[in-house]
Amino acid sequence: MQREGFNRTSVIVHWLIAVSIFFLFISSWWMMGLPLPSAELQFRAFPFQLHKNIGITLILLLAVLLYMRLKYRPAQPSDSDMKPWAYKLALWGHVAIYVFILAVCVTGFLSSAHTRWDTTVWWLVDIPRLFPADEEMNEFWGELHTYSAWILLGLVAIHISGAVYHAFRNDGIVRRMMRW
Repeated sequence: MQREGFNRTSVIVHWLIAVSIFFLFISSWWMMGLPLPSAELQFRAFPFQLHKNIGITLILLLAVLLYMRLKYRPAQPSDSDMKPWAYKLALWGHVAIYVFILAVCVTGFLSSAHTRWDTTVWWLVDIPRLFPADEEMNEFWGELHTYSAWILLGLVAIHISGAVYHAFRNDGIVRRMMRW
């Protein structure tokens, strides 16, 4: 039986994740260009805190999406005109995206946890300090954060390319993903 589409929650969460990832990439380039904080310059705190908050929220959105994906399984190859190899490629592509979203968020959190600046979730709840400030560990996790973010960006580009491919083929895959 072919499903008409993903449920509304899955579609909304998918697009919230997509917009969040786009914002995080753009904001990271902007943030890194800001001057380092000093006694006179403290304005860098807000963009970094916002970046961290969206990253933390992204983890929660990913958990919701994974729950919805497991609860409402997408159509199998026999249910659509996708070839079995293409279905497996799409499945592994999604798994890779989920793994790297998690990797980027965790490495970003670990980098931040080794700085002297605390993290407050949406300016409401302070996250207890897990590690003492350690610039070497901050740099280590920061580099992993950067490398995993670039890999995620590549995976997202492939994902978008696949969606564009299916849209031009007009094979019903994009329509099924967008119908809710």
